[in-house]
Amino acid sequence: MKIEKTSKPLPPSTAGEASSRNSATKATGSQTPAETSGTSVHLGSTTAQLRSLEGSIAGTPLVDVKKVAEIKQAISEGRFKVNSGVVADRLINSVQDLITASKR
Repeated sequence: MKIEKTSKPLPPSTAGEASSRNSATKATGSQTPAETSGTSVHLGSTTAQLRSLEGSIAGTPLVDVKKVAEIKQAISEGRFKVNSGVVADRLINSVQDLITASKR
């Protein structure tokens, strides 16, 4: 079984937005017309979809508690069997994936 890294949440604003706003304010010594007039920016529907997806993923549990309980029960009753061949094959595949990814 591969263990996947969890994704980090999206930042509340783009990195370039704050720096460009700050540099414009410093250069002129005052607020830009866009800041004083309350101009809004629409980033597109993709941004809204990503934020919605992030919210739904954040609510999803990382571990299937029911499955973990079943495995614990099987171990305690002596019914849990480890297929060492499958474990070895998947470990080798994981290492090969890591090697391939590091070459890129």
